[in-house]
Amino acid sequence: MMRKLNVHYFQHIAGEGFGSCYDYLKSLGANITATEFFALPTDFALEIEALPTVENVDLLIIMGGTMSVNDEANFPWLKIEKRWLRRYLAQGKPAIGLCLGGQLIANTLGAKVSRNPEQELGWVKVYKSEAVPEHCFKFPDEIKVMQWHSETFEIPKGAIRLAENQVCANQMYQIGKNVLGFQFHPEIIPRVLEAFIEDEEQEQVFNGPYVQSFATLRKSKAEDFKPANQLLNSAIDYVLGA
Repeated sequence: MMRKLNVHYFQHIAGEGFGSCYDYLKSLGANITATEFFALPTDFALEIEALPTVENVDLLIIMGGTMSVNDEANFPWLKIEKRWLRRYLAQGKPAIGLCLGGQLIANTLGAKVSRNPEQELGWVKVYKSEAVPEHCFKFPDEIKVMQWHSETFEIPKGAIRLAENQVCANQMYQIGKNVLGFQFHPEIIPRVLEAFIEDEEQEQVFNGPYVQSFATLRKSKAEDFKPANQLLNSAIDYVLGA
C-alpha cells in the first residue's frame, strides 16, 4: 500500500490559508500540514529542529507574505526558513513558491530580490517567455493572473524563465523539473482576495499606474480565478512528476 503524499506549506500571513490548491491536493489523498510563521512572536528564537524533517515532506508549497525576504532583522525566523529551504532544495525535492515564496526560493539560491520599478496589484496578463525549452513546464501563451507585489526576484543561476510581462520581467521560473517559482498568485480565491483587500485598506502601501481599485477587484467573477487555479494544479502535477 502506497503511503500518503505529505504536503507541507509555509504560511507567512494570517488569513491567506492554502488557497485553491487545498481541494486539489485533498483529491490526491494528500496529508497537509503547515508552519505558521506569522504566529511566532518577533523575538521568538525559532530553531530549525522545530520545522518538519526534510525527509518527511514530499511537496513544499511556500505562500506569499507582506514582508521582504531581506527583512531578517524584523523577522528573524526568515533565516531559519531559508536555511531549512536550502537543505530541502539540496535533496532535489518538489517545491512551489508563490509570490514571496518564489522570492524566497530564488533568494535562498543566491538570486537578488529587490524593489520592482512598479508595484503590481490586480488582474494582469502574463505571457510565456520566448525560447522556453520543450521539456519545461507548459505555460500558456498568455493568462490573466492576480498580482500583489512590490518586490521581485532575479532568475536564480541555472533556472529558466517561463513567464514575463511589461511591468515585471520575471514572472515565473523553473529549476530542474521539481521547482517552480511564481511572482503572481495562482492560488487566489475570492475569500483570500477579500482578506488581501482588507489588509491593504489598513496598510495602504500600494499605489501607481498598475494598481487596480478595490472596487474593481470586488467585482471579480468566479470564472476570473479559474485559469490561474488550474495553472497551479498543473504545476503541482509537474513537480510531482505526475
